[in-house]
Amino acid sequence: MERTAVNPVTWSQELGFNQGEVVSGETRTLYISGQTAMSSDGRPQHDGDIEAQLSLATANLEAVLAEAGMSLSNLVRLNVYTTDVDALFPHYGLLAGKLGSAGAAPTTTMLGVTRLAIPGQMIELEGTAVA
Repeated sequence: MERTAVNPVTWSQELGFNQGEVVSGETRTLYISGQTAMSSDGRPQHDGDIEAQLSLATANLEAVLAEAGMSLSNLVRLNVYTTDVDALFPHYGLLAGKLGSAGAAPTTTMLGVTRLAIPGQMIELEGTAVA
């Protein structure tokens, strides 16, 4: 698989994401459902703690990738949904650091939403990966 960043402007690279990515030669594509701070038995965790929720949602995202034989380095698209953008920003470095360590700068959109499907959840990560 070959990835080519498309950045007609460069400010996004400083924030850890590309404006676009051209992927060629991929053999497999994984579409990842939104991952939240849920335990392995499906129970919501860390009610009201956005930092802990981001950490667990990221771990759950990595678990789906691993089960498919992939890692964060395979992410080409990441959607971040949050009920509180302002509360998320001070903790976003946790996710950005993991992506940076993996050499990944997936195209990213962050959206503030009024609520997520599971009451008490404040963050949801949805992605697309190719290998």
